[in-house]
Amino acid sequence: MEPWNNRSVDLRVDDSPKPLEELRRLYAVHTAYEHMNSGDLAVEKNNMTLAMNEYNAAMKLFPANLEMQFWTAIALANNKQVAKALPMLKDIFSKDKNWKELTRRLPPVGLLTVSNDDLQKILAQ
Repeated sequence: MEPWNNRSVDLRVDDSPKPLEELRRLYAVHTAYEHMNSGDLAVEKNNMTLAMNEYNAAMKLFPANLEMQFWTAIALANNKQVAKALPMLKDIFSKDKNWKELTRRLPPVGLLTVSNDDLQKILAQ
């Protein structure tokens, strides 16, 4: 028997001085990532309305997470909403320059599908 296979979520707070607060925090992070995954699936099905709803729900649960903000902005850019993505990307790049380097690497692998002009606007942030 493998009891870990019957669990939806396994959150551990054994070492936390405030286990209930930590459990709430960890569950919120877990739920945020579930929303991001649902958003990604919606993008694959070209349902941008659902994708943005899921991404926004994720960011509301975990607003400080730059990864969630970044992929939301990339989804906007890929959906011809570069103007909405630019301020988000500017903020993300100012907090961590590594996201700009990742952005440079996305077009060759098909994860950022904007025009070269739009790519230059993005990288100028």
